[in-house]
Amino acid sequence: MKNKFMKVYEEIAAQIQQGILMAGSLLPSENELTAHYKTSRETIRKALNLLSEEGYIHKVQGKGSIVLDVKRFDFPISGLTSFKEVTQKMGQRAKTHVVLLERKIPESYIKEQLKLDETELVWDLTRVREIDGERIILDKDYLTEKVVPFITEEICRHSIYEYLEGELGLSISFAKKVITVEEPTEEDKRHLDLTGFQNMVVVKNYVYLDDASLFQYTESRHRPDKFRFVDFARRK
Repeated sequence: MKNKFMKVYEEIAAQIQQGILMAGSLLPSENELTAHYKTSRETIRKALNLLSEEGYIHKVQGKGSIVLDVKRFDFPISGLTSFKEVTQKMGQRAKTHVVLLERKIPESYIKEQLKLDETELVWDLTRVREIDGERIILDKDYLTEKVVPFITEEICRHSIYEYLEGELGLSISFAKKVITVEEPTEEDKRHLDLTGFQNMVVVKNYVYLDDASLFQYTESRHRPDKFRFVDFARRK
């Protein structure tokens, strides 16, 4: 039998996902929710805390709980931000599935992107990103073996950058990004929920260490309805 606060959480979360509770609006107060659900204030607080942790609401001191836009997710154009960092407040709403991890001689296109010679190997990694039960991103990563000699599926499910920086002691410095709109490939259609969508937003990343050596090429293929690509610019 579910705890009362989980029932409250699930009902409010469903109303946010369905748009009954609109993004930017305020939830009813704790007192109003207590009366509506005929439960204790502590139960309501537990439900609100979980909604906040899972990225459905943002609690503002003295104002209340603001409903967040769960239909779209902000990805920064500038900077290097991992999927885990973008979705860290979503808890179980966000999942990563590793569908391919192998060390191989890269095809000519990848050799060209990473400026590799004929003998160098790469890690070929494909991950599917799922949010709220929908598979909406296909991440295709290629990492040079000379920089990343060892990696596991568990590391790839968790966070590659945490591993590279924390365990291998690498200093990831900067990336060049190219954003295009393309038709879905057969691979996109096979792995993602694309019914009704004829285009993908593709972000190509060329990632460098602080010694300016290129070690990673990524194609992050996004279903277009779920993301906003955001940046901050200042005129000089």
